[in-house]
Amino acid sequence: MAQDKRITRRDFLKQSALAAAAVGMYSMAPPSALGANERMNLGVIGCGGRGTGLLQDLVERSQNPDAKMAVIAVCDIYEPRKQHAKEISGGQLFHEYTEMLALDDLDAVVIASPDHWHARMSIDAMNAGKDVYCEKPMTLYWQEAKEVAQVQATTGRVMQVGAQSCSEDRAWKAREVISKGGLGKVLWTSGGYCRNSRDGEWNWWIDPQANPQNLDWKRFLGSAPERPFDVERFFRFRKYWDYSGGIATDLFYHTLAHLEIALTPEFPKRVSGAGGIFAFHDREVPDTFHTLIDYPTDHSVVLTSSMANRQGVDDVIRGHEATLYFSGPGVVVEPEEEYKNERQRLEIPQEPRADHMPNFLECVRSRKQPHLDAQAGYRVMVAIALGVMSYREGKVFHFDPEKEELVA
Repeated sequence: MAQDKRITRRDFLKQSALAAAAVGMYSMAPPSALGANERMNLGVIGCGGRGTGLLQDLVERSQNPDAKMAVIAVCDIYEPRKQHAKEISGGQLFHEYTEMLALDDLDAVVIASPDHWHARMSIDAMNAGKDVYCEKPMTLYWQEAKEVAQVQATTGRVMQVGAQSCSEDRAWKAREVISKGGLGKVLWTSGGYCRNSRDGEWNWWIDPQANPQNLDWKRFLGSAPERPFDVERFFRFRKYWDYSGGIATDLFYHTLAHLEIALTPEFPKRVSGAGGIFAFHDREVPDTFHTLIDYPTDHSVVLTSSMANRQGVDDVIRGHEATLYFSGPGVVVEPEEEYKNERQRLEIPQEPRADHMPNFLECVRSRKQPHLDAQAGYRVMVAIALGVMSYREGKVFHFDPEKEELVA
């Protein structure tokens, strides 16, 4: 089914406008940098497995007096998770994230909700004058990513999309090599993410205590289609199209994001997706999935993955004159046989670079752009989301990079 049947662009904008009114629109004054001695106040929205991990990390960082930061608020719609988050952080509890965003002394939020909430929450947070660290994927649909990027540009807020490999220095080393012509004409790139398990990926533990009294099912659904209360869908949301794009939004986003750092920043021009449910039939999303992305610079990216076999493909960028491998702690550039007299083999180690969360926190203070900002995250999301649409609708999608819209 096409995503337009689930939430139209008009519906999305209307919902975001209503929520923005609830928290108050941002000031037109440009955001200012925090002083070196000012405390940075953070909130966490979504305290499941990933959200709790991020919360614990932030609390540990805040215990260093030099960090000058604190987690002052946590938000979730499942009571046991909410209470656990309070025990970890000591922060103020919220059920409605818009009420958290109304806090005057809140500087930034970390969003770790299910995928289908990322766009709405990010837009509402930036419109409320907060900086945003949003876990990948940036959004669920490409149109949402476009709206998020537009709001970020308008508000001037800092936004980091949580694909941590973008803060590995080797992606930036690859960028330097390619930008200087180190591979000759770049032709095609492979990447992927493979796993295996006996019971099937994303079959996470279901809390037997969950019930309609302690789990706000309606709030979980949000803009997704109405369905009866179902703990399977709540705790294992990545298996269902309503809330996730499966492999593509969970894992391909990681891979394509750091390749976006290395390669020419651009939107795709043609995307197709293939695969299927070959091993685990307890889900809607495929357990084996592949995406082919063609770019305007005459370059293709092939992403391949299975959740039922861990033998995947390496991240490799192939040029006419040399090939770049993401190898060990850095990158290796191997000349093609035809160019070995002109080019040398290079081994380029990584250098120190701030990890993804410290990079975001520093940018909140300095107002600089983080490693995976909203504009880059949007470009990645277009390719990822169109791959999902291609698989679901059985057709190739063409995109106009200049107009930033689908080609009819």
